[in-house]
Amino acid sequence: MAAGLEYGLKGIVWKRIQDTIIADCRKSKVWKILILDPFTTKILSSCCKMSDLMSEKITIVEDLYKNREPVLEMKAIYFISPTAKCVDAFIGDFKQKPKYKAAYVYFTDYCPDDLFNNMKLYCAKYIQVCKEINLSFLPQEAQVFTFDNPGAFNSIYKPNSLDKMKTLETLADQLVTICATLDEYPGVRYKKDSKNMENAKTLAELVDNKLARHYELDDSGKKKGKTQAQLLIVERGFDPVSPILHELTYQAMAYDLIDIQKDIYQYKAKDGSEKEALLNEDDMLWVKLRHKHIAEVSEQIPKMLKEISASKKQPDGKITISNLSQMMKKMPSFRKELTEKTIHLQLAEDCMQQFSNNVEKLCKAEQDLAVGSDVDGMKVKDPMRTLLPVLLHPYSIHDKIRAVLLYIFSLNGTTDENLSKLIQHVKIEDEREYILNWKRLGVPIITESSIFSRKPTRRDRSQEQTYNLSRWTPVIKDVMEDAVENKLDTKEWPHQSECPAAWNGSGAVSARQKHKPNAQDERRTGSRLIIFIIGGISFSEMRSAYEVTQAVKSCEVIVGSSHILTPTSLLNDIKALGKEPMETFTIEERSKVGC
Repeated sequence: MAAGLEYGLKGIVWKRIQDTIIADCRKSKVWKILILDPFTTKILSSCCKMSDLMSEKITIVEDLYKNREPVLEMKAIYFISPTAKCVDAFIGDFKQKPKYKAAYVYFTDYCPDDLFNNMKLYCAKYIQVCKEINLSFLPQEAQVFTFDNPGAFNSIYKPNSLDKMKTLETLADQLVTICATLDEYPGVRYKKDSKNMENAKTLAELVDNKLARHYELDDSGKKKGKTQAQLLIVERGFDPVSPILHELTYQAMAYDLIDIQKDIYQYKAKDGSEKEALLNEDDMLWVKLRHKHIAEVSEQIPKMLKEISASKKQPDGKITISNLSQMMKKMPSFRKELTEKTIHLQLAEDCMQQFSNNVEKLCKAEQDLAVGSDVDGMKVKDPMRTLLPVLLHPYSIHDKIRAVLLYIFSLNGTTDENLSKLIQHVKIEDEREYILNWKRLGVPIITESSIFSRKPTRRDRSQEQTYNLSRWTPVIKDVMEDAVENKLDTKEWPHQSECPAAWNGSGAVSARQKHKPNAQDERRTGSRLIIFIIGGISFSEMRSAYEVTQAVKSCEVIVGSSHILTPTSLLNDIKALGKEPMETFTIEERSKVGC
């Protein structure tokens, strides 16, 4: 297993797979075939390598949906999602002519009775094992999980969505599996919303009920009590600023400004050849640099390259057989280090080029609008004066939309007349949904009443050292710190279910409630805070989880969502929520209606 996968969620998920699927495999000495659907393929590839599977006598990995040749002398392991499509494909492998000697079936989570009964009806004599292993999420990073479901955004926020409740039910089932995998039975809280957004409350109720059912009886037949963990559920509209701002930390900046698809960075090498690199936790330099400011990254990588080339030279200049032997042994690691650093030198250069060309001047205006004050701490009295230079400069339409949104967010909504002028100025009369549809998330766009005038109070960070163009702190970081310090207001964050009285985020646990340590608890000595954001999570919010964990140490913060956002993907999702049904008028139209 790669060094980057040995800790955090990826390590926990791999251990879960070893304790269930692999443990059953070991009971039989014969080589086996592993059959996966697209989702379980992603789960497995996120936490292990083919060599790990080979060492467990799994010789072939196949796609459930592809035509496969029968191998009657081999047993097949099916690691699949409990959906009708997956179950039908499984039944197809055995219904008429069996493709394999026997089947070991592992579902990611709860399999509905009708699907289970169908399997029994057609395949009972071939099924040797059938288990639900509670593993229906992707361990994206050490402290980040997703459900690989960007479509959930549209299902939840599209007006009159027909599958909203079904989507929330699915998210609740998947959240139960993350809690089960972490061996946590958390207290559940949600962010109460004054704008009639009920999704967080609904999801909290669903999760709490499903957790109660899941933990009714544990393996020893006893009811499991609450553990030292909290699960907080919040909607995307809670902080519309963080996913829209231009971020200058390495990971967030790269995914915003460079076209990185499926974590693959494509670039041209110095010899002109096309290259690609996977940005994940196998790359320990990426893990080290991803949350640093681009200024630090640009400074550190050239230094590292110099250190490598210096370390290759012999101190006394003598070439001996012994020296040559040592150098040959080190060559693979030298090459790997050099490749990693060259990739990141190129990526950092690409980011800095974009920054110098377009982003630098934008960032000052964005930060002033987001924070509400300038670098010297002077309050921004007229946000329009901050926005105007951005609108007059030939920035891209997307960048102008982002600036307009930050202007509107800073005022907690603007007037119809002002909004129409802004839309005309940016030339998006036919694409005004980029701005108007934010109200579907409960974000005020048009000033309607006094309920939108109150902005949440923020933690005072005036004494913290920051870069001038990175003064904004994601709102979720305030929430993490308040939760750890037990300062969350119960009116704003109602308890769907209480966690143990001993919770204070600091890891202090009463003697009576001491948490039994196990292998996955070795990295922490205190509590866990799990935060789920409905509608997508941004890279700056992911970074906050690591920063708070690092600062507190006694509480591990784990964050997740249906998917990870970039500013571009979020704007496209917002626009895709559809056109307004004749509610929005231009100023001229409105005056005619009033006649």
